[in-house]
Amino acid sequence: MRNLRLMLAYDGTDFHGWQRQAGVPTIQECLEVSIERVTGERPHVWGSGRTDAGVHALNQVANFKTNCPIPCENLRRVLNNVLPPTVRVKDVHEVSEKFHARYDVRAKTYRYRILQAPICSPFLWRFVWHYPFPLDHRRMAEAARFIEGEHDFTSFAASAGTGVGPDLHGRPADREHQEGVPQPDRQGGGEVVRRIFSSRFRWRPRTSMLIYEIGGNGFLHHMVRNVVGTLVEVGRGKLAPQDLARILEARDRTLAGPTAPARGLCLVKVEY
Repeated sequence: MRNLRLMLAYDGTDFHGWQRQAGVPTIQECLEVSIERVTGERPHVWGSGRTDAGVHALNQVANFKTNCPIPCENLRRVLNNVLPPTVRVKDVHEVSEKFHARYDVRAKTYRYRILQAPICSPFLWRFVWHYPFPLDHRRMAEAARFIEGEHDFTSFAASAGTGVGPDLHGRPADREHQEGVPQPDRQGGGEVVRRIFSSRFRWRPRTSMLIYEIGGNGFLHHMVRNVVGTLVEVGRGKLAPQDLARILEARDRTLAGPTAPARGLCLVKVEY
């Protein structure tokens, strides 16, 4: 039995996220069906985490176990022949049987892009939040730094409070949650605590693109999009940069800003 690690890129626009769900297209099911077509086996494909509906990935990591003898490079080529063009396998290689794409994650980096040009190109709209209104980039950059460090991120979790990714100590979520049954985060435990290593903005005036990158040991459901939505409120002057500290401390989702659109978000790096 071989354990194969995949490096994936995908446009999440037409998918209902990573995790398999009945009656809707997902990245996980798309991969599993394609692998079955090639190998004759229907594996369980584990991803490094569950990207939301409409969220993209530049370097998602996944793994599955198989008895298929096809060499890795040939398997990459054949899978790309049967996958839709919105999902690409960038690399396949054999790893230790102990490697697990989700359980072994140490850090992830997400990138969010906000286009501030007056007009959004039809070739770009699937991958950016088009926001052609004034934003104070300096205030947003100042506010973003309050996100760095170890915090309880209840204020930036989805309303249902579903956590994804490893906890503060790199432990995976409980098995029931891993199998797709959402479990509420237990307040006071480690499930809503995350360590954020970096939270920075870059402004590219030539393309009118405001780019936010955040890296940490794990993220809650909708956490990055809720952070971005709150930082935009700072840029609009609705919140002060120091309000981020107050919102974190309050552990109250109603105090944070709205959820930013999924299309601007991309998983760019997974570290092991």
